[in-house]
Amino acid sequence: MTEIKELSQFLALDVRLDVKALALQQTLGLTGTTDGRHVLINTPCIVKNLCQLLNDGQNSVAKDASLALINLSADEDVIPALLAEATNIVEHMLKIISNPEHNLADPACMVLSNLTRTKLGSEKVFQSMEGNLDKYIDIFCQEKYNKKGARLHYLASVLSNLSQLPAVRSYILDPSRSCLQRLVSFTDYKDSICRRGAILGLIKNCCFETDHHEFLLSEAVDLLPKLLIPLAGPEEFDEEDNDKLPIDLQYLGEEKTREPDPDIRKMLLEALTQLCATKFGREYLRSKNTYVILRELHKWEKNENVLVVLEHLVNILIRFEHEIGHDNLKEIEVPDEITEKFYALEPAL
Repeated sequence: MTEIKELSQFLALDVRLDVKALALQQTLGLTGTTDGRHVLINTPCIVKNLCQLLNDGQNSVAKDASLALINLSADEDVIPALLAEATNIVEHMLKIISNPEHNLADPACMVLSNLTRTKLGSEKVFQSMEGNLDKYIDIFCQEKYNKKGARLHYLASVLSNLSQLPAVRSYILDPSRSCLQRLVSFTDYKDSICRRGAILGLIKNCCFETDHHEFLLSEAVDLLPKLLIPLAGPEEFDEEDNDKLPIDLQYLGEEKTREPDPDIRKMLLEALTQLCATKFGREYLRSKNTYVILRELHKWEKNENVLVVLEHLVNILIRFEHEIGHDNLKEIEVPDEITEKFYALEPAL
């Protein structure tokens, strides 16, 4: 422990470069093992010093400091210690992400993505945002916000992880804001599986809020086409079926391809399943001919895990309401085959 305290003294901006670089290499090596991470985290000034080195004038030093913080934050056992008041790690990361001239914005997003996997981390980050989640949604939606080439894709993971909190879902679903309307456009984002997958995770979490189903399916958000387009292929339908589809799904063209990632297809279907928790949602999905998209997907789909969710969703949609017998499947006791998936998919805390 004495050696670690001595090591921490050399992790400072004003230390000679060669000495600082050597100390940083030793620190980075320690973050690669469980024992090493626990030794480092028990020396609180280590994290504080690493955060300060993110602004070092030598790029190699700043980058190594960011890698050390990513390794530390990836270990859930050390997250509580990382979030201690003295480290100010969350504030440091948010400041870097907000700075369009900082070249370590992507590693900062990765650190926050790791931290927010836990409820404690999500609460700390949301608190540090000081009720201004819109600011970070603005940054996320500006693809060229960072002038140093950072893409900020992992900011999607941060937002998705934050949506495990009821307070964040309430914030995002507030009709007086335009948070969700801005985020749903990334469900079919081609350049990053991280970005579109994480935003879809956020949307799926929001779909658990049954009181907001009418808002989610309204013209203000227009969520249904955003969920169906990635699941649709190049199939052509007869005029009657086609006319019933949302306008965005009519005549997609023979070049149309489906979402290639099975985990994302599964999340899309899980979000649709959540919308079927309410009678309003079920009837709306039926009225928009959702079934024909799912029918063609079923012919194409090969992944067993996706097929289980798909068949469950189709089973709900093809049933008559008098067979289901209740407006909201979450409020009453109903057969397991209808309800088990809803609760199995609840946002993880």
